[in-house]
Amino acid sequence: MYPASIRNEATRLRDAGESWSGIARKLGVHRSTLRDWQAGRSARTNDCAICGPGELDEEAYAGLLGFYLGDGCVSRAARTYFLRVACDATQPGVIADVTDLIRRVRPEGRVFRPRAPGVTVVQSNWQHWPCLFPQHGPGRKHERPIVLEEWQRRIVKAHPASFLRGLFHSDGCRVINSTKRPVAGVMKEYRYPRWQFVNASGDIRELCCWALDLVGVAWRRSNPRVISVSRREAVEALDALIGLKS
Repeated sequence: MYPASIRNEATRLRDAGESWSGIARKLGVHRSTLRDWQAGRSARTNDCAICGPGELDEEAYAGLLGFYLGDGCVSRAARTYFLRVACDATQPGVIADVTDLIRRVRPEGRVFRPRAPGVTVVQSNWQHWPCLFPQHGPGRKHERPIVLEEWQRRIVKAHPASFLRGLFHSDGCRVINSTKRPVAGVMKEYRYPRWQFVNASGDIRELCCWALDLVGVAWRRSNPRVISVSRREAVEALDALIGLKS
């Protein structure tokens, strides 16, 4: 049995970002014991806004929901769940945005950034991620129904720009299109920007269209998997709402 002072110091070091291995070396406590203490602490403290008394930053949640539907997943671990959002490693602004959103939604948690070639995964573990993302389930998102709960729809209606930023900054892109037209007998090239959202899930594409309708941004279907925002005024409006990917 360890004294309370050792447990408190382990908690302080963990909250400060120390690894389990580092804490074990400093305190002379086995890593499995430290993890058991943390699991017991998490079980006693239910700060979930859905099944407990916790509070939710709804604007941040709307953005994180968009990122989750675009490039995120919730997966089961031995004693908890992991929320993972895969980000293009060349987009540090997007990585920073996802990191900030997770910290605002889950202030008590830690955020990790494991890397793979060309990808940075922003990850956080918590028992209650399935509460916040009830769309979680086995298999790929486009192979199962994706339907928002009424409380999620209420949040998106209140913060559609944040939701759209998550969608377009994960599974979207801003491209420059070009076309040629004859003017006074001379072919001239015109270049114009276009936003595109690409997703294999019809349900997620419908949610994107619904959110665009909420903010009055015109859209069209370029092909069965692509939602395009092409009109000049619509592109300018979407630029102002969600910013550019960086």
